[in-house]
Amino acid sequence: MKVLVTGGTGYIGSHTCIQLIKQGHTPVVIDNLCNSKEMVLDRIEQVTGARPAFMQGDIRDSAFLKKVFAEYSIDSVIHFAGLKAVGESVEKPLKYYDNNVSGTLNLVREMQAANVKSLIFSSSATVYGDPASVPIKEDFPTSATNPYGRSKLMVEECLQDFHHANPDWSITLLRYFNPVGAHESGLLGEDPQGTPNNLLPFVAQVAVGRREKLGVFGNDYPTPDGTGVRDYIHVVDLADGHLAALDKMAHQPGTHIFNLGTGQGNSVLEMVHAFEAAAKRSIPYEIKPRRAGDIAECYADPAYAKATLGWTATRDLQTMVKDTWRWQSKNPNGYWD
Repeated sequence: MKVLVTGGTGYIGSHTCIQLIKQGHTPVVIDNLCNSKEMVLDRIEQVTGARPAFMQGDIRDSAFLKKVFAEYSIDSVIHFAGLKAVGESVEKPLKYYDNNVSGTLNLVREMQAANVKSLIFSSSATVYGDPASVPIKEDFPTSATNPYGRSKLMVEECLQDFHHANPDWSITLLRYFNPVGAHESGLLGEDPQGTPNNLLPFVAQVAVGRREKLGVFGNDYPTPDGTGVRDYIHVVDLADGHLAALDKMAHQPGTHIFNLGTGQGNSVLEMVHAFEAAAKRSIPYEIKPRRAGDIAECYADPAYAKATLGWTATRDLQTMVKDTWRWQSKNPNGYWD
């Protein structure tokens, strides 16, 4: 299949492009490079021997999208392009609604004009808000505690309404839990601009000497060690989840919703200690007050994805931290190296 990958030079998008190529698909990448670099395509080519077609542009630009769909005969779209920093979304909510919501609606309009009716959307477990219980199943109530999460939930609701009016479309909503890790080659990994918003990139930057210490927000949660518990999933397992959704759902009309997680929770301090073992060095950290909106624990029930897509996460915690350290130690300044 020829697959348009929006945000394809980003962290999850780039790893998904590798898996697409390995499975015989042809990715076409579009990205505005606001949070990534074009040299990621060089790394994809190093790993796979194939360089994806690339066009630089923004999904909010209708003329740009028309050109993309005119130039390439696209079979399906995997839509990663979006802003993802929770804190920034609180400070700049309109920026997030414009990019994540308006951008997606514009993409769907241009897909409709080009008669492309298969979409896989990069959603998030944040759409569950503060769940009443864990593990989280796909039929749990949805809500959101910040503009980033609301933007994902708004897009989900828009896409479900759109499918109701266009029942011949296949729309798959993949709700990720916490992506971590890197490609085993050490050539691709997570390279956040500015201060990392996620735990493991911050830990890795402390380990490599870019940052002095880690801030742990809260150690008084009702969890085994008092720190927040999350479902961390290796980015390559996550990419494989997109491949499974593409293979199983691209030609199945309907709205399909899947959790992509491991089904296991690890605390912040468990992650820190696992990383210390992998990097063979200590990670200094400081306990800080809880952050508003943070919840005690959040992990998936991945049974539906396993039963329907035949997909399950296979990479364990040790693989996640070892691959992260290999990437960071080989690329101490990320792709700037």
